[in-house]
Amino acid sequence: MSKIVTISNLEKTYKTDSETLTILKDLHLEIEAGSKTVIVGESGSGKSTFLNIIGGLDTATSGSVRVGDYEISSLSEDELTEYRSRFLGLIFQFHYLLKDFTALENVFLPAYMAGCPKNEAREKAIALLHDVGLSGRMDHLPSQLSGGERQRVAVARSLINDPQIILADEPTGNLDPANALMIGDLLFSMADKYNKTLILVTHDMALAKKGDICYAIAGGQLEERAV
Repeated sequence: MSKIVTISNLEKTYKTDSETLTILKDLHLEIEAGSKTVIVGESGSGKSTFLNIIGGLDTATSGSVRVGDYEISSLSEDELTEYRSRFLGLIFQFHYLLKDFTALENVFLPAYMAGCPKNEAREKAIALLHDVGLSGRMDHLPSQLSGGERQRVAVARSLINDPQIILADEPTGNLDPANALMIGDLLFSMADKYNKTLILVTHDMALAKKGDICYAIAGGQLEERAV
């Protein structure tokens, strides 16, 4: 398989008046296309920062982050927006659904805004909502959906622009155990069905076990971990 992510000598530091705090230090990672990579670590270890750097939502202090054909540190703001829109699907701990739009509208809007014809975007959204088990809830607003249902909408939305990579940051963190298990299973099954590379940050070791490979962030670096 080909490498879809190559990270070399990555460092992230935060400077205050009194100190320099190093979150990530001399970090290296290669990820194969189509693989499922899980990253675990204590709160404050830098795992979300690391994911945000891959997603172009945060910037590295130094080092190289290459994702597909993109060298992240060299992208302009407009190029970063296009990268996130077309190459990535993003799922967060909070669903970030637009409260005044239905589940269907929340899913098809990113495709429509990226230039997909409205009817085509709508049909793609309907198919994805069917895949995540929400055929009967498409016309509901987020306030009319359960927490698990809202996160299922977020999973469908992350796939609407046919991204190469899904980045998921604690996607089950706000859910009860039953819904966390369901969303975890769904996320991996959808990544398999659509042949997506999945990079997942979690503190849930049961979820981590579903990955092809697991790393722990400790001391600013990644260590492979058996789960």
